[in-house]
Amino acid sequence: MIERKESMSLLEKWRDKKIIKVVTGVRRCGKSSLLRMFRNKIIESGVDNNHIQEYNFEDLANEPFLDYHVLYTHIKEHLQPVGMNYLFFDEIQMVDKFQKVVDSLYLLDNVDIYVTGSNAYLLSSEIATLLTGRYIEIKLFPFSFKEYMSAMQPGTSLETAYRRYVEKGAFPYVLQIADDSEMVREYLLGLYNTIVLKDVVARKRMTDVMMLESIVRFLADNIGNLSVIKRISDTLVSLGRKTSAHTVENYISALADSYIFYPVYRYDTKGKQLLKTGQKYYLVDIGLRNIINGTKGGDLGHILENLVFLELARRGGEIYVGKADNAEIDFVVIHGERREYYQVALSVRDEATMQRELAPLLALPDSYPKYLLTLDNDPVVYHEGIKQVYALEWMIDK
Repeated sequence: MIERKESMSLLEKWRDKKIIKVVTGVRRCGKSSLLRMFRNKIIESGVDNNHIQEYNFEDLANEPFLDYHVLYTHIKEHLQPVGMNYLFFDEIQMVDKFQKVVDSLYLLDNVDIYVTGSNAYLLSSEIATLLTGRYIEIKLFPFSFKEYMSAMQPGTSLETAYRRYVEKGAFPYVLQIADDSEMVREYLLGLYNTIVLKDVVARKRMTDVMMLESIVRFLADNIGNLSVIKRISDTLVSLGRKTSAHTVENYISALADSYIFYPVYRYDTKGKQLLKTGQKYYLVDIGLRNIINGTKGGDLGHILENLVFLELARRGGEIYVGKADNAEIDFVVIHGERREYYQVALSVRDEATMQRELAPLLALPDSYPKYLLTLDNDPVVYHEGIKQVYALEWMIDK
């Protein structure tokens, strides 16, 4: 089993601290396994089993605990009076009014709380307000390229691993069945249907599943492109689908809430402010894109851009699409007072392409780090302070 080292180190850092640890991410990205590995580390450190309580609310055995009164009473009855008690709640958003349980348990001195959820409802504005200052969010994604490489046979080249990574995706279970393409396809198709039908359609009570699937296909086919809600609406209408910009916006919001798509908003690098119109959407896993719209080969530039976004999201910071006058910067990452800028291109060995990609970065007036990431396997080179890096080596943090 691949250890999620970065996420595990965060859990260890916050262990026994008076803070609720919230692990979020799309279904089957490894949240349960992460907490299970962390639980084992706690036991290895000398904690007795009777100081640990675990509840997976997708397990039928825990159905009685979907009543928050029953859950709270049961937990209180099994808390040990001496020593720290560790509480693990998997898919806790399935418990109605779960925040009351978490908030009440948080008040106890000898309780350390860990929860997971596959839907943004877990941290909706109302609940986040209730828990303000009491939780940290640990965002989990399918395997990073670095984690994926760690599972490859010794001697596997970055290029070979990347081709498999793009073709089959990076959900943890896919690695176990990666040699059987049909099994991978069936697994990802089932996972996609579960996310769409259970996390989106059922929770949001949507009635037009075909409309939702049309929007999913549009977004998956346009990763890395500026998506204007009205343009999506107009496209669907032209295809004979009756809809409105408001409906499209609601459907896209529901998809983002289920962590299948991530919106990235535009940022004016000169005015240093967010722009209200236009954003890009990136898919949580490229393997799912192949299931959604059958994309094979082609569009490799946008696929690379999507993977760079996911890697930046894993590394933390606020991520935006940069606007510099009429030019676009693929990613602006803000860490407090510090920024980083990224351009992503499949290849810049053509001089005209090189100049086009460098121009927006060269026009920036500040001296924050600037990167050009490509699939050109060339030595690191600097262009007036802009660092050109082989994207695959950047993704494994070499």
